[in-house]
Amino acid sequence: MDPITLLTVVVLSVFVGFEVVSKVTSKLHTPLMSGANAIHGIILVGAILVAGQASDPWLLTIALLAVILATANLVGGFVVTDRMLEMFGGRKPARPRAEGRAGEDGT
Repeated sequence: MDPITLLTVVVLSVFVGFEVVSKVTSKLHTPLMSGANAIHGIILVGAILVAGQASDPWLLTIALLAVILATANLVGGFVVTDRMLEMFGGRKPARPRAEGRAGEDGT
């Protein structure tokens, strides 16, 4: 494929991906993020395998950069998922007041 065709595919996939993700309801974001985290884990394993078999220093540099970026993406996905799960959790009940304190019982 020529570079113009590849660029066209990338640009169209960005637009399609944005439209698909923006139409997802908030109740489905957490399962969607969990699936994305699983995919990012597979990408990280692939980047590690490529880095392990790289013989050219330039290829090794690119592969290690891919490992670093995939790790950051995976960790960031888990952080975002954790924050979203906290949003959907109910409010924590207030701690009960201690009874029998001086001044609270009206004496």
